[in-house]
Amino acid sequence: METVAQLAPLEDACTVVIVRDGEAGLETLMLERPATSRSFGGVWVFPGGKVDPEDRLDAAGTAVDDLAAARAAGLRELAEETGQALGVEELVWLSQWTPRQAIPRRFRTWFMLAPASPEPIVLNPDEHERFTWLAPSRVLELHAKGDMKLVPPTWVTLHNLDGAASVEQAISDAKARAVFAYNTHLLVPSGGNQPDGVLWAGDEAYPDQAGGGTVPGARHRLTTKSLPWVFERTEH
Repeated sequence: METVAQLAPLEDACTVVIVRDGEAGLETLMLERPATSRSFGGVWVFPGGKVDPEDRLDAAGTAVDDLAAARAAGLRELAEETGQALGVEELVWLSQWTPRQAIPRRFRTWFMLAPASPEPIVLNPDEHERFTWLAPSRVLELHAKGDMKLVPPTWVTLHNLDGAASVEQAISDAKARAVFAYNTHLLVPSGGNQPDGVLWAGDEAYPDQAGGGTVPGARHRLTTKSLPWVFERTEH
């Protein structure tokens, strides 16, 4: 495992998970990054991007806290990337993701859930090539077949949304659920060099557990070494 001293400074970002009621139930908006992109080339993602300096000031020019800045960035990026115009009151905080491995740039990313607005989706061609509305279960099915590329935060978010029958239920569930901070470590097998996946607090292999460790055999991980990916979380 990498030490804290080796980690790149954190930058802030926000992702907005847009949902709507489709004919067969809940659908999420998925955007495909250009294959030639330097970041997440060919990956299907949710709208979002990094927090800019102007996102940290309110209309009066007063500094706002990190959560408010993330919400502002999420709304701005959503409008720029999809043409969807939403209000801050429509954003429900889902989770926060922070990579704990040595990579060139690290983003602490707030994930927000919001209902789709009536406006049509208008893509920024410099950001994304295609979009689609799909049930979370369908995206995971296509990923398992190798037909859609995902990254772990997107996969887990879709996994958590799977089962919600409607926008109303998804938002109600999100409001009732405690926000979880996914401080992500690599899952490296004993004696191995290549990671098998990622893990989070609550897994027996997670380092620096508060309180001196966790239950032997406990799981909170996503194994990504082959398709389909496997999510495990032990409830206690």
